[in-house]
Amino acid sequence: MARTLRRRLLPSPPLSVLVFCFWLLMNDQVSAGHVVMALLMALVVPPFAARLDREFARIGRLRGLPRLVARVAADIVRCNITVARQVLGPQERLRPGFIWVPLDIANIHGIAVLTSIITLTPGTVSASLSDDRRHLLVHVLHLEDPEALVQEIKARYEAPLMEIFP
Repeated sequence: MARTLRRRLLPSPPLSVLVFCFWLLMNDQVSAGHVVMALLMALVVPPFAARLDREFARIGRLRGLPRLVARVAADIVRCNITVARQVLGPQERLRPGFIWVPLDIANIHGIAVLTSIITLTPGTVSASLSDDRRHLLVHVLHLEDPEALVQEIKARYEAPLMEIFP
């Protein structure tokens, strides 16, 4: 009985800890009010997330994970510099746009990681996932060659994620 109640109130302790920590990080300060709100969020979010998450996260080979993490970290630094140059330069030289990226990855958890990577990389934002999960709409701050960008996303991020999330 106590285990069932605990499971209902706290379905995922790691997620609760993660929500608690991220709430405090997002607020950039620790005060009694922020700690109480982080605790409240850590208790409220996981039960809702448990109801939404109906797909099991299949994990494949993790040997490419360190390379992917290093690549994403390097891309974030590189893109921060590029975006800073673009934003500080003449605005008329910017060509923002949207592109649809066709997806080969079918695992929803892999798609979620891909959308997060794209959004974390400065200059790009994942805007929408098609209902059939086969296309991802991405907004780009400066779009020169749409096809080259699609191929770069697929090669740099999607292909390694397909090994991790088969």
